[in-house]
Amino acid sequence: MATDVIMPKMGATMEEGTIVTWFLNKGDYVEEGSPIAEIQTDKIAIEIEAEVSGTLLHTCYEAGETVKVHEVIAYIGEKNELIEVSNSSKKMEVIEQVKEKEQVLPPPSTAETFQKIRRTPAARVLANEHRIDLSEVSGTGQNGRIEKKDVLHFINSKKKITPLARKIAAAENLDIENIAGTGAYQKITKKDLMLPKISEKSKPLKGMRKVIADRMSQSAFTAPHVTITSEIDMTSCINLRKELLPEIERSTGLRLSFNEILLFATAKTLSKHPNMNASIIDDYIVEHESINIGFAVSVGDGLLVPVVKDANKLGLTELTAACKELGLLAREGKLLPHHLEEGTFTISNLGMYAVDSFTPIINQPQSAILGVGRIVEKPAVINKGIEIRSMMVLSLSFDHRLIDGAPAAAFLTDLKEILENPMKLLL
Repeated sequence: MATDVIMPKMGATMEEGTIVTWFLNKGDYVEEGSPIAEIQTDKIAIEIEAEVSGTLLHTCYEAGETVKVHEVIAYIGEKNELIEVSNSSKKMEVIEQVKEKEQVLPPPSTAETFQKIRRTPAARVLANEHRIDLSEVSGTGQNGRIEKKDVLHFINSKKKITPLARKIAAAENLDIENIAGTGAYQKITKKDLMLPKISEKSKPLKGMRKVIADRMSQSAFTAPHVTITSEIDMTSCINLRKELLPEIERSTGLRLSFNEILLFATAKTLSKHPNMNASIIDDYIVEHESINIGFAVSVGDGLLVPVVKDANKLGLTELTAACKELGLLAREGKLLPHHLEEGTFTISNLGMYAVDSFTPIINQPQSAILGVGRIVEKPAVINKGIEIRSMMVLSLSFDHRLIDGAPAAAFLTDLKEILENPMKLLL
């Protein structure tokens, strides 16, 4: 009996996933534990592995489609096994049988026509794999026999298109040479001809980029954002980092960065301002007992926010090790769902770029996010005199539904006090 492959629920908040790509074609054999497809959740991209060995009998959705969790997305079973595919979201019921590729005659060929065509075994197998009608292929072998190289030449030189798509192209006077096919083996289908014309530089909004776009839009339109800023004198923090850097590097082999110092200081400040460590959940304001701080990491065409759990309970050395490990996993694409869950506050640091300040968007259901700009040397008034100091701007965006301006300002003021007097971090 065929085994269902379902869209997994990767975390408590996941409601649907997008199929990024299928690693196998229908009829391919798959070993237990081998990857079948890559899916994109609302947080990460992850591979789905086969729970049994067998033949991939049917895929219910195409790459790019979004599927609810626990929905069947494919079937694995014995070769030639009959399956009944019932997919409520597509409202379809079909009976499908997987046959050995050697038995499949490419339409519109008939068995009689197929037998009359002179071809080598290798040419026949390749033609079956690519669903090619050998009557359309010119043979260069002895007595016109079709060889494998002839099939390869046909594949590389001829645009593959379904009969219906060919009729539409002829009726609409369409040039199919520059149309990319999305069907099996890049075959042009009716759907490809109906797509809107886009420029060569355009690309579809999908995968991680689409998830980020949807979540940012939801946050911007759901939570009334207010952003306040404060300029921080980081001179003392810079000096403290210079003193601690060799000690932490000696004990961990890791280099202490300003990101870890900022996260450490933020965790200490949040412990005094529980209203900033809160969420709105089902019309309730929930002040979280744990202080779990996420920090944004840029990865390719997207952004991930791994979370340091109970950050306020970690020493600076432990915190540095945790941040470095999560950052490495993010960049290598090895984060697991639990690395991204349960965040209660987020830090977005653009200090490595030429950015002084910006307006970060809240990572819901959190209530606030801290944006960090670059450190710049500039004149500052110190004890009625002018000195060159290392200055940095912090931008705090907060959800005005549950946080008012005064409490947010109090939090930012206390964070400024700690960063400008960093010895308090060690007390």
